This record gives sequence, structure tokens and C-alpha cells, in this order.
Amino acid sequence: MSLQVRGLPEIPADTVRVARSAFPQGSLAMSVRDRLGEVFADEPFAGAFGVRGAPGLSPALLSLVTVLQFAEDLTDRQAAAMAVRAIDWKYAMGMELGATGFDDSVLARFRARLVEHGMERVVFDRLLDWCRGQGLVGAGGKQRTDSTHVISAVRDLNRLELAGESVRAALEALAVVAPAWLAQAVNVPELALRYGERVNGWKIPSSQVKRERLATVFGQDAVALLRAVWAPTAPPVLRTLEPVALLRRITVQTYLVATDTRGREVIRKREADSDGVPPGHTRLASPYDPDARWAAKGGDLFWCGYKIHLTESCDAPPEAEAEAEAEAEAGGEPSPGRLPVRLITDVYTTDATVPDVNATAPVQENLATRGLAPGEHYLDAGYPSAALVRAASEQGITMVTPLRPDTSPQARADTGYAKDAFRIDWKARQVRCPEGRTSSGWYPVRQHGHDAIVVDFARSDCRPCPAREQCTASRRGTRMLTLQPRELHQALTAARTEQKTDTWQAKYALRAGIEGTINQALDVTGIRRARYRGLPKVRLQHAFSAAALNVIRLDAHWSTEGTPPALSRASRLTHLSYRLTA
Repeated sequence: MSLQVRGLPEIPADTVRVARSAFPQGSLAMSVRDRLGEVFADEPFAGAFGVRGAPGLSPALLSLVTVLQFAEDLTDRQAAAMAVRAIDWKYAMGMELGATGFDDSVLARFRARLVEHGMERVVFDRLLDWCRGQGLVGAGGKQRTDSTHVISAVRDLNRLELAGESVRAALEALAVVAPAWLAQAVNVPELALRYGERVNGWKIPSSQVKRERLATVFGQDAVALLRAVWAPTAPPVLRTLEPVALLRRITVQTYLVATDTRGREVIRKREADSDGVPPGHTRLASPYDPDARWAAKGGDLFWCGYKIHLTESCDAPPEAEAEAEAEAEAGGEPSPGRLPVRLITDVYTTDATVPDVNATAPVQENLATRGLAPGEHYLDAGYPSAALVRAASEQGITMVTPLRPDTSPQARADTGYAKDAFRIDWKARQVRCPEGRTSSGWYPVRQHGHDAIVVDFARSDCRPCPAREQCTASRRGTRMLTLQPRELHQALTAARTEQKTDTWQAKYALRAGIEGTINQALDVTGIRRARYRGLPKVRLQHAFSAAALNVIRLDAHWSTEGTPPALSRASRLTHLSYRLTA
């Protein structure tokens, strides 16, 4: 398929006349075409298309349709139908009134082409560039980030179901690619009885003994099939099939192959306590989605899938700053019309096991690359390290986020002598305890790849000390402290002190507004449920979802331009009081 650079076609006169008559106030699709037409171009997608072959549909047109599709949370079939029956969509696409549109499979092939060439974020980035050119977003302002879970587009499987379903997936792939070889390599009729239908809890026996026996059968079938695929006489192409490769990994993480006392081969399930299992970030959860992972957050959230980190601008005019912070602290959103348009500036998708704090640096790098690095970055990042805070500061970014408190037993119990009760003399390289004793050792070390300082006190000072029980419970009977280097330690101490003030708490309350953005993304685009399988395709889904949210917010901003601020969610009595006192 080749690309002929055409861009969005000109809108036919009849389509303009009918659309303007049907939508005198305009619509989202019409606003996108009128104001954002230059965002959708063919040139950025040239690398994903060849120069020879039959010309395909314009990537500019398909990217526009995809944004509108996510803005209205439509399936491919529904989006293709909208291109035929919706007048405002025909206006946006520049189609004749009698045009019959396109087949819905075109959208799936277009997304696959974008993923194959790493172009998942092209439309989102171009829209941000346009907004930056219009002065709607820029560097040096305030931005906030938070994450939420994303459920994968595959079934939740326990270990037994996963073992059986992985064999079934490999058999299905081999039956398509090499049916003649498969008929000679394995007993197809026997395996068809076990794997003809998907493996699920309804067919698995309830008896624990029978379940263990079935798990052994699944393991034996998996090992036999893998040995047949890796036999010298097997076609090499079979080893490159993704279901076969996943079967190999799932078999390794689920089973052990050993020999008993008689020298016979034994295939048994791994026991987590004695045999070990892979860590969560590498443990496969489905034979159909190699990137989905199980993760937990808190005590009541446990899911299989991914995690998305959304960042949005949250600047306010100077005269509205105090009002915005007060409303955010109260748990609400500022009134419409009082604040500039807030746009999604970054969307970053990871597997479910990545901690929030590990996404902070990549998000800030993405923002800096596009010239959108914030001056203040509000986030709930799961206690970022001092090194991360310092790295952000070197980029001119102030991270407004809670820092990890003192984790010593004394600080957690709020009794005894915590670390802040000790006085540090950096020049003399000594520490004085609350009882007036001076440390006997000062040792610069490396811990977890970072510089640190270990300080200890002499046994002759600690053991006879009357306050020893309030200071340490170690078997050595002495207190040891681990300190950050001087600059980091002083910065952390100052930040923890500031976080206890009401001023900082009111300032940090501005971060709470990102919850409304996540809720909007959930309601409008269904962002918490993956439409596709695999991390690259899920990232494409989230990039287009973020672009759709920005389009919706821009349309709302344009439709209220020039109108006075309105009272938000006020009762009729409040409206009457306002009119009487205004």
C-alpha cells in the first residue's frame, strides 16, 4: 500500500450547507475540522507507508476518524457507520453527502501500521504542538500527574488455567501454520478432547487430587509439544511463533522437570516456597497478551493489565490562584470560565507492576523533550527518592509531592528518639545524640547504587545509657544512623518540615483535581479497560484517548469564549440570592 500525500479533502458545498443547517451551533466534529484541520496531515505518517502499490486511504483522514472514535467511545464498526450516517462527521472528513464511507477493518489495519512503525503518539504530539503554538500550554507552569489501573483485554486465569490455555493457544497456532506436521508430531484426536474448547473453571474438577493430576497432564503435554517443535526435523519457523514462545516461558515459570529415585522423568508444578517463581514484573499472566501483569494496590485493588499515568496542566491566573486552591482543598473543581483550558500534556503507559515513582522521571523527560517541562510538578508518586527530587530540581522542576517520612522504628511508633532528634556536625563529621553522646564512627558507603553515610555510636556510651530502650532495640545495643549526603539531607529535612505547614497542604491540594481528569477519561473513553492486546497497542489506545480528551476540552473552551463565569452546580436558592445581591 502506498501513500499519496493529499491531507484532508476540501469540504463539498452541499455538505457544508446541510451540516450548517443541521448544527447551527456547530458540533465537536465540525469544530475539530474548522480549528484543528492542520493537525491532521499525511506527511508525519510517510514512514509507515510504501512508495509503490495501490494508494490507501489518507492517514490524515484515518487519524481524524480515530480521534472522533475515541471521543465518542465507539467501536470500529460504529465509527465506520458514523462516517456514513452522521452529517457532522461527513463535514469533518470532507465527504459528499452520498459517500458510502469505508470498511471498518481499515481502522484496525491503520492502528497496526502505526504500532509497527512506532507512531502511536504522532497525533497526540502534533495536537500538543498546535496548542503550544496557540499559547494554550507551555513550559514553566504547573502540571499534575496521577495514575490509575487498566484492565487487560484477556480473561483472568489462575495458574492451572494458564498452564492448560497456553498449550491450547500453541496448538491452535500450529494447526494453522503447519497442520500436516502437527498431525504427525502429536496425537491430535487425544489433544482435541482436552484442548478443543478453552480451559476454564467450569471444566476443571473440584477435587484437589484431580486438579493436581490435571496440572501434571498439562505439564506433560506442554513439554512433549515443545520437544517436538525443537526437534531437528521440525520446521524452524514453528519456533518463531509467539504462542509457542509464550508456551515455553509459561512452562518454565509453572513446572519443574526432574528425575525421581528410579531415574524416571517427573514433571511437577513449582511451589512458591521451595522452588521459586518468577518475580511479578516478568511473570506471564496470559498466553494471548505477553505484556499483561498481575498487580495490587492497597488492600482492595487487584488486577491484571497495565497502568496509565496522566499529566495535565493546572495553571491559574494570579487573581484566581487562591480561589482555585481553596476549591481544590475542599475536594471540588474550580468553576468553569475562571481558569484557562487544562490539557493533557503527557500520557505514559506501563505494565501494572511498575511503581508510580518509577514513572516520574520518564514523564518529566517526555515533557522536557517537547518543551513543556513544568515549573512545579504536582504528583502522588509513592514517595520519590531524594536523588529524583534533586534531578528534577536540576532541570528547573520543583516536585510538589510528599517525601518518604523517617522509617525508623522510633518514628513509626512516635516514641523514643527518631533521626531528627540527633544533631549533625557536618564539618567535624560527628553526630550528637539527645543524651549528649558523640558518635564514634562516620563511614561513607554505597547503598543501592547511591551515596550514603553510616554513623554509629560506641558500645561504652550506648549500653549504660538510661535512655537506650528509647533509642535502639538492636542486639549490639548501639544506635546506628544512615544519612544522605549533606545537600540531600538538608533538602529533605527542609522539605519534610515544610510539608507539615498548612500553606504546603493547601498548595498540594491542587493535585486532587487530577482525579476529575481520570474520571472524565473513564467516562468518555473507557480508559481503564484495554481495547487491544499488548503494551504497544494499549499505548496507542491511550495516546488517542488523551488526544480525544484534549479535543473535547478545547471544544468546551471555544464554546464558552466570551461568556461570563457561571455559578457551578448551584441551587436555585443560591441563584436567587446572587441576583438579589449582585
